[in-house]
Amino acid sequence: MTSSATLVFLLIGASGAAILLLGVLGSGLLGMIGGGRVGGASTQTVADFLGAFGFAAAIAGELLGVGTPGGVAAASSIGLAAALPTAYLAVRLSRWAQNIPTDATPGRADLVGAIGVVVTPIAEHGYGEVRVRVAGQQVKLHARAARALPLGAEVFVIEATSHSSVVVEPLPPV
Repeated sequence: MTSSATLVFLLIGASGAAILLLGVLGSGLLGMIGGGRVGGASTQTVADFLGAFGFAAAIAGELLGVGTPGGVAAASSIGLAAALPTAYLAVRLSRWAQNIPTDATPGRADLVGAIGVVVTPIAEHGYGEVRVRVAGQQVKLHARAARALPLGAEVFVIEATSHSSVVVEPLPPV
């Protein structure tokens, strides 16, 4: 039979898990509640601490057979011993994830020199569309050229007039 202390510890652990689930599924919801921070710690860190403390203390309480204030204190101490390193690791992993270096966002200059294909024919004095690969991603852009280019023509970007519009030249046939 589960003691009332174990039940309290389980409820603490479950509340930590529920907060963590809210943080994962709806970070916007947690942002409305205190900006996603509790004191100086992130909501996820507090949730990790509560979950680890509650579940570890509940397990310890069942194994020790808490029935006295000393047993509850011992189970709480074991829960605290499990929760502190868990929260520390959560903080470290969170800081690491926030500081992962990433590549720069591709800009207009990265479009120049790209090779692509006409996906909407380019009229002689109008626009068409081309698909080019930039930074490993396929990008569809408005394009114009000195002469009309048919569907499927391979092109080379010679100028980026905006982030979504380029000037192209046809590639010579191979």
